[in-house]
Formats: sequence, structure tokens, C-alpha cells
Amino acid sequence: MLSRMKFINRWGLMRNTKNENICEHSLEVAFIAHALGIINNQEFGGNINAERLAILGMYHDVTEIVTGDMPTPVKYYNPIIRNAYKEVENVAKDALLSGLPEKMRKTYDSVLMESTEEEELWKYVKAADKISALVKCIEEKGMGKGGKLAICQSSCSPRLCLTKGISKRKQRGKSKISFSGEQVKAGG
Repeated sequence: MLSRMKFINRWGLMRNTKNENICEHSLEVAFIAHALGIINNQEFGGNINAERLAILGMYHDVTEIVTGDMPTPVKYYNPIIRNAYKEVENVAKDALLSGLPEKMRKTYDSVLMESTEEEELWKYVKAADKISALVKCIEEKGMGKGGKLAICQSSCSPRLCLTKGISKRKQRGKSKISFSGEQVKAGG
């Protein structure tokens, strides 16, 4: 069933120079989440399980094998849609788990959907997911699409945006990226 990930394309609301499927995306998120964990531990004295972050990143969109890729602006448009989609994701998770031997289900249950027990780890995975979206936007811009990442302002998560234009920030040597209201400096 997991082999179907390569057939589920992302970014359905925008024209892409290069298509991206959820298999490619999930591996990229795993790499980024792992790196965020390593950075947290080595640079800030944290104690995050970076290997677990990589596993969660690999599986974070697996339910889309069943549901398809729902564009973020639609998925989070309002609480009714968001809650309905969560229910659909739970049904998809249960369908995927039912295809596994009983003994393996508990192990995979914890990686297919967010859990309160691993809430802190999922914050890193969500940040990695947003960074992956930003990377996609930068790649598309590099291929000649849009000015100042305009292609992403309507297609990406409303919580992911470049503030005050990338070109103005680069003049001062820094770009500012906002993740759900938190400012993260990129560039140097």
C-alpha cells in the first residue's frame, strides 16, 4: 500500500514546473525533521529523539494514500472542514492499519497520526513540513515562476509566509520566515 505514495501528487491548486509526490515530500520532511532535532540537541542542548522525528516525518502524510492530497488552504479553511478532514484521516488510518497483522498495528498506529504523547515531536515535524513547502516554493521561483514568491502566497499554508518581501530582506542579509506567528531568521 505504501508504494502508492509515489502516485499521489501534491500542490494541486498550482501549476508546477516540476511535480512532487507525497513519497518525495515525506522523505524530504524526514530529512528536515531529523536535522531540526540534531540542531536542537547539539546547538541548544535539547534532548529530542531525532531518529523518531525522521520516522514521523516519513509517515506524516501516509493517510493521503487513501484521502489524496487536500490543499492546505482548503483543509484549514474553517473548523468544520478541519474537523471533518480529521475524521476522514482517522478512517484512512484505520483502513491502513487493518491491512497489517494485528501484532504490528500498535507500532504503526503511533506514526500514522499525531498523538498527544508525542506532541512536542510533532511540532518539529510540522515545522519541517512547512520548511519543505518553502523549499518547493523557492525551487519553483528558481525555475522562473513568480516574483517575491508570489506563487506561494495563495497556495501554501496561510501560516507560512515570507514577511515584507524576500528581496528587501536580502539587502540586509537576512530573510524572515514566519511559522504560526513565531519568527525564524534564515540567511545570514
